[in-house]
Amino acid sequence: MSDETTNGAVAPAAEAAGPAFTVEKIYVKDVSFEAPGAPAVFAENVQPELQLNLNQRVQRLGENAFEVVLGVTLTCKAGDKTAYVAEVQQAGIFGLIGLEPQAVDVLLGTQCPNILFPYVRQLVSDLVQAGGFPPFFLQPINFEALYAESLRQRAAQGGDAGLANSEPVGNA
Repeated sequence: MSDETTNGAVAPAAEAAGPAFTVEKIYVKDVSFEAPGAPAVFAENVQPELQLNLNQRVQRLGENAFEVVLGVTLTCKAGDKTAYVAEVQQAGIFGLIGLEPQAVDVLLGTQCPNILFPYVRQLVSDLVQAGGFPPFFLQPINFEALYAESLRQRAAQGGDAGLANSEPVGNA
């Protein structure tokens, strides 16, 4: 008989089928857009400066389930004034069954943010445009390189705690 799925959770029989990586849910966890200088900022004829901050949080939800949150904050300044700030936290719940801890860590640090990124890119673009500003397109991000850098930093700090071992993180 085939494996059964109940409320988005994979039935135990699926574990016997071998390792599995599943996307259970993708959702917006938090979104914010501010244009503190509007409408005066629209009349500014200054080259805008953009600052992009990217972060990722992982929270273990169960033995085989993880929430990954990809956060982006885009700040646009026109001279010394803030034109806009767009903040997006795109999240997903991912099932990782029958994988070695190192493989889980790699998937959480590379594949999960790669899956979430197109949603973040679209939401940021829509927010900026809805705010009355020219479209902004997030350029592709190499999450594999970012993950490799995080491994180097962890090794330099003498820690080997992976993303899969992250403590639950509350809302900021």
